[in-house]
Amino acid sequence: MRIALFVTCLMDQFRPEAAEATVSVLEHCGCEVVFDPRQTCCGQPAFNAGLHQEAIPVCRGAVRVLDDQITRGGCDAIVTPSGSCAAMFRHAIGLLDGEDAAAAKRVAEATHELSEFLVRRLQRIDVGASWPGRVAWHDACHGLRELGIKSEPRRLLEAVDGLDLVESSTCDRCCGFGGTFSVNLPGVSTGMADDKIDELETLGIDAIVSGDASCLMQLEGRLEARGSRIRGVHLAEILAAREPLTRANS
Repeated sequence: MRIALFVTCLMDQFRPEAAEATVSVLEHCGCEVVFDPRQTCCGQPAFNAGLHQEAIPVCRGAVRVLDDQITRGGCDAIVTPSGSCAAMFRHAIGLLDGEDAAAAKRVAEATHELSEFLVRRLQRIDVGASWPGRVAWHDACHGLRELGIKSEPRRLLEAVDGLDLVESSTCDRCCGFGGTFSVNLPGVSTGMADDKIDELETLGIDAIVSGDASCLMQLEGRLEARGSRIRGVHLAEILAAREPLTRANS
């Protein structure tokens, strides 16, 4: 399959290694991955803040580039290592009008979050990864509640050689990021992250794993501030690991 990669703003700016890992995983599964440098933010930050009019031109730009990759570039699907951005393209159908609404519908139907694409579309569970360590999974809000992604990342992690996946009772609770929510209500945001981390510290894990860079940024900030040994890792980074690793490097 020919895949258009939507890399996301946060991934591009703060976690490019996870974007590279996404490409590595897809290529390992036999996909051809292409990237259009014209792509922009999907418009989600403004949309989630209730600034829908401000979100429209940003979203329109992203939709037009991705639709071009589907209709003219020969891409079979759009894959993004972010459930929140994938969910935003669903909202774009109602946000845009005219020809852009039709383009948004094509983009929404073609867009998949990484774990969703691997498990549902490619029907791949074992991608040949090796990552020795004990981890817990964090269900990002958009992926879980808007896309219905729950078992897919867990099945992928369970198939990773050497990895021990443990369930956290707070796995499906919001980490407190929420875009501008964390800026407008920093005390509440920090408390939500700390509630999760309090439990994670009791599980003896090496890493908290998620499919969204925004959640990882929030949790890693609090983990570092608390002096925790737990680190944050994007799902793609684990799935791309091909060589036996030491715990110190995992």
